[in-house]
Amino acid sequence: MIQIRQATLEDLPEITTIFRDTIRAVNSKDYSEKQIEVWSSDADNLEEWKDRIENLYFLVAEFKGQIAGFAYLKNGFHLDGLYVHKDFQRRTIGSKLLRIMESRATANGYEVLKSDISITAFPFFDSHYYEVEKRHKKNYKGLAFENIIVYRDL
Repeated sequence: MIQIRQATLEDLPEITTIFRDTIRAVNSKDYSEKQIEVWSSDADNLEEWKDRIENLYFLVAEFKGQIAGFAYLKNGFHLDGLYVHKDFQRRTIGSKLLRIMESRATANGYEVLKSDISITAFPFFDSHYYEVEKRHKKNYKGLAFENIIVYRDL
């Protein structure tokens, strides 16, 4: 049984491990080794993660006491991150987190949920009826990443 709850600072080690491992295991099929190295190194920016947990709507999904995924919402309607542990892919965890984030955006008074996603995540969002607003190259730490801005009317 999956339990969804607000993230706490005590979750930080598991959250950053999931972030790093998911990028290395799942996104590596769509991005270069250098891109994966740079992107996954963001797990080491603990101050930024603490800030997200303390100041954003940040949820974790637990399965038998282990964090299996997390998601966080910025500015009330922007899904800034959704990651599912590499060993829990395709088990509805991402879908549950996404539905809750959509509900929260609606509760915040917004009629749309947006996200800037990786190309790896596109099939997931496409299956949840998200539309492409724009495909673009995102410059991050000197590297160009192919990303997609998606949205869904709520």
